[in-house]
Amino acid sequence: MSIHGSGSVLALSSPDISPKDTSIMVADPVNSVHLKYASLGVLVLQTTSLVLTMRYSRTLKEDGPRYLASSAVVSAEVLKMFACSVLVLMENNFSLQGMKRLMKEQVVKKPMETLKLAVPAGIYTLQNNLLYVALSNLDAATYQVTYQLKILTTALFSVSMLGRRLSLFQWLSLLLLMAGVTLVQWPTDSEGNTEEQKVLTAGSRFVGVMAVLMACISSGFAGVYFEKILKETKQSVWVRNIQLGLFSFVFGFVGMMVYDGHGVWQAGMFQGYNFVTWVVVVLQAVGGLVVAVVIKYADNILKGFATSLSIIASTLISYFLLEDFNPTGIFFLGALLVIAATFLYGCERKPASVVAIKA
Repeated sequence: MSIHGSGSVLALSSPDISPKDTSIMVADPVNSVHLKYASLGVLVLQTTSLVLTMRYSRTLKEDGPRYLASSAVVSAEVLKMFACSVLVLMENNFSLQGMKRLMKEQVVKKPMETLKLAVPAGIYTLQNNLLYVALSNLDAATYQVTYQLKILTTALFSVSMLGRRLSLFQWLSLLLLMAGVTLVQWPTDSEGNTEEQKVLTAGSRFVGVMAVLMACISSGFAGVYFEKILKETKQSVWVRNIQLGLFSFVFGFVGMMVYDGHGVWQAGMFQGYNFVTWVVVVLQAVGGLVVAVVIKYADNILKGFATSLSIIASTLISYFLLEDFNPTGIFFLGALLVIAATFLYGCERKPASVVAIKA
């Protein structure tokens, strides 16, 4: 899986600026302005596109079999490892020998350090599969808002595992977040539906919500665990992601064969794949890289702004294009509280200039 939850690590683990780097301090904020907003736009586009295309791909009616979610997870892991390998190669000036030496020293000769990543890899694999379940049973807008509960789980695991302290504003933002998500999930009467349709909708919604909640818990724990590992070592974040991807691939492949093995043997791993499916796989694969760029060049408030824009975009597109969502006043109130909580949670973090300089 990608570096979800590890965004702050990029800033925390970067070397401090020395007095001789004054020129960098002056030039970097100016040069990074365009990168900030470019990365912000890319994050909004990637997040919104992933949610909507994943939802569309799971509800698209086709003559043949639908693609296997477990297969898509495995495919995304392969693409992530390839992308991170290219980045590691770039860090070594495109020297294959240098990359081989680095991987041998940091992966092969440190088996215990590598094995530590088996835990978050397994959890991330479970999380990725849960997101497919969630978007098969929930509209994109409800999923987007509910999935912001990962802020709460990440904060709680940060307090318990990393010993962090949250400010009063951050605790208030978490309360707002819970209230907002509760309102989004508030049951409403569906006029014109039969009792059977209402029961099916309620059952499907329950499965979707439980999948999102489990994904939020797994995302929070795995993200903080991964951050803890990154802070304890000086390895490249891309090398760590290759290690993570190797375990994720193994777990994902085993899970695919256990749960969908019959279908794989019958019609192949790539059954039901089409252009939309490959778009979903690619978007999921590059997601972690986009988050890394955003955290490197932007700040938490801009990241919260990107999240808010993504929620709004998902709501509008889900309503006008996918036509699988009918917003209510309670939903809009809940979404507004979630957006406010996202901003409030990041408002007391380090200013953007400090993070940009250290990165």
